[in-house]
Amino acid sequence: MATGRTHRPATRSRGIPEATVARLPLYLRALTALSERSVPTVSSEELAAAAGVNSAKLRKDFSYLGSYGTRGVGYDVEYLVYQISRELGLTQDWPVVIVGIGNLGAALANYGGFASRGFRVAALIDADPAMAGKPVAGIPVQHTDDLEKIIEDNGVSIGVIATPAGAAQQVCDRLVAAGVTSILNFAPTVLSVPDGVDVRKVDLSIELQILAFHEQRKAGEETAAGDGALPAAASRNVAADDSADQGPDGDVPAVMPA
Repeated sequence: MATGRTHRPATRSRGIPEATVARLPLYLRALTALSERSVPTVSSEELAAAAGVNSAKLRKDFSYLGSYGTRGVGYDVEYLVYQISRELGLTQDWPVVIVGIGNLGAALANYGGFASRGFRVAALIDADPAMAGKPVAGIPVQHTDDLEKIIEDNGVSIGVIATPAGAAQQVCDRLVAAGVTSILNFAPTVLSVPDGVDVRKVDLSIELQILAFHEQRKAGEETAAGDGALPAAASRNVAADDSADQGPDGDVPAVMPA
């Protein structure tokens, strides 16, 4: 079986936009749910609604895959699952290491969705000597002293960092030096990597802060609706503040909390 070390996704060389690549997992998740219900075909409108995008964008995305569907019939669910899985590189085995086996790292190790999506947790690594040899999700934790050897022995090209922020950059540097070229970062810090290394950042606190922002705005709108119109000066200030905070699309703040 092929491993992630010898293969790089073909999306960039084929000219598929990054925004389309980011939506492919959404389509795959919706299609997998349909497949599990033995639904044979799906229209672009139905699939777009399930994935949370508009149907025109979906059809444009699928045109990059060479998949246009059949008028009056829709898209073949199983074939689309295969197409998208192949495009994302999920039809092969991707060994992954998780570094930092605290509460979050242990939860990731126990996540059952990795194997079904083409990812195999090859090793769990932690700096705490007391963790060495302790099984988590049936996998014995190994010490960070052995990180480079673990990467080499397992042909790993994808690393997951779930360490505290202060240790994340050092761990990142060691992963990259050992040959890891893709990193999923859960640590609350921005990592510096050389060209050719891809980093995806997952920061739960930032996502919660964004939700808090929207909750606060909704509460303010409800209060304003209950109290009547704002005074003219206040209305001008709110409008100015909104225009200053909004991004180029007018719906997302341009600057998020660090």
